[in-house]
Formats: sequence, structure tokens, C-alpha cells
Amino acid sequence: MLFPKTLDYYQIQLTVMLESERYGEAMELLRFLLQCQGQEERHYEEWQSLLGWLEAAFPEAADNADSNHTASGAEQDLKEEDMARILAKSKLEEDADYPDKLLRKVMNEPLSEATILALEQLSYLEGGQVDEQLTAWLQKTAVHPLLQFRTLQTLKKRGAQGIVKLGRGHEVAQIEIETVPLQNDEFPPQISQVLERVAEQAEVHEPTLYYFAQELWGQFIMSIYGTSEYHKLLEGEDALLDIWAGALHQMVSESLNGNRQEEETRVMYGITDGMRFQFEGAYRSLKGFVKSSILDK
Repeated sequence: MLFPKTLDYYQIQLTVMLESERYGEAMELLRFLLQCQGQEERHYEEWQSLLGWLEAAFPEAADNADSNHTASGAEQDLKEEDMARILAKSKLEEDADYPDKLLRKVMNEPLSEATILALEQLSYLEGGQVDEQLTAWLQKTAVHPLLQFRTLQTLKKRGAQGIVKLGRGHEVAQIEIETVPLQNDEFPPQISQVLERVAEQAEVHEPTLYYFAQELWGQFIMSIYGTSEYHKLLEGEDALLDIWAGALHQMVSESLNGNRQEEETRVMYGITDGMRFQFEGAYRSLKGFVKSSILDK
């Protein structure tokens, strides 16, 4: 089972990996997707077919998949980044209107593989009015939270600086471009500490729950990035992290099993009656995010 929008997100990532010839990573992602339950049969057939083709066509990538995450990984990433930059510049030389075409795709089309790829390519194009146009678009237009976040990442990769004011939920968030995380380990430690708590409990009570919790938490954090709720989470003490971990566990457990055992979950995470109001508030936030994702889809 994959949460709403997670499947779309993975499909986008898979497309990006294939476009940048990261075949080893694509094979790893396909193997993970094939282990997920609850999807349409046609998806499994497509994933298995693509995986078989990749393994046959690029056996070296399959053998070296693990090495991409070792010390040689940095060198590999650098080569891929250089190749992407060369490709973007080559297309710019062929078509002076190329940046504007990418911008129109990002700004006028719904979130898709194409819009994410357009942002990736914009990351490597220097000069022009790209930063100004992306910033103005974010500040004046209602944009899908994931696309908002990916655009902020693109601005950071391009070396843009300053504050961007954009709508996040019912408030206006002020986000400093220089501080936007590009990788999961660049988020403040409190974000991963919530997942660590879930991992500890899931290992004992429900091992498969953790993998789905990772996906939901990652998407949720992107959706609230820069908001007052996000900052309260970072400023909270251990008890607040326990509350969020409990709410995340509860949300995922309900989605997987279809039953609500809130009392048991609160006991697992040491959430007392005095903390129940905050627990329910965190749960409602997660529930609202999942619900809105379903409606968007």
C-alpha cells in the first residue's frame, strides 16, 4: 500500500532517475515498489517489465547499485550533475527560448513528471530572469505544496538568495531560500527524531509500518515547511516529538489495518491525558493532509 500522492511521487522520481541515467537507483526503487501491496496489477506488470529490461540492458549498474551510496557515490553524483548541466546548456544553445519553455511548463501545468523534470533542468541554466519569475510565481499563485517545495529547492540550487513569501495552508510563510534542505539529512534533527521514535515502536509491534511512516512524514513535512506548525515542531521538547511520533504511528496504523486503537498508541509513546489535546491536534493535521491529497488526486 502507498499513501495518496506517494505513487505519483515515486513515478516522478523514477522518471528523473532514468532521464539522468541513474539506472542502479532506478532498479532499487523498482524492487521496492514491487514489494508494496495494494496497487493495481498493471503497475506491478509495468514495474517488473521495466526492472527486467534494466537488469538485462545495464548489468553493471545492477552490480554496482550498492556502491553508489559509498565513497564513490559523491563522485558519481558529481558526474551526473555535470552531465545534466552540459545537457541543459546544449539545449539552450539550440533554442534561446528554452528557459521560457521550461518556465511555462512549470507554471501552467499540474504537478507531473514533466514539471519536476523542467525544474531539474532549470537548476542548471544560468542567467536570465528565471529566479525572479519563479519567485514571483510562488508569491502570487496557489501552487501544489510539493511543487512549491521543489521550486524552492531549484531556487537554492541556482544560487538564489533572500526571503520568499508564499501561501502555506491558511498563512503566509516567510522562507529563506538559503536554508531550504536539498536532502533529507539537511532538515533539522527533530524531523528525523520523530521517525526514530516510530522506528523503535514499529520494530516491536508492527515492522512494516515504519516504511509507510517514512513516506507520509516526508510528504507532510514538505507540505508544512516554513509554517508556524513546522517551527513549533522544531522548538518543541522531547514530549512534543513523542506526540508527533504517536500521531504518525496512529495515522499509518489506521490506514494499514483499518482500525483505531488510540489508547494503545498513546501508551506506547508515553502520551498522558494531559498531552491528549496536543496529540489529537497533531493527528488532525496528518489526517487533513492525507484527506487533501486524496481530493487533489
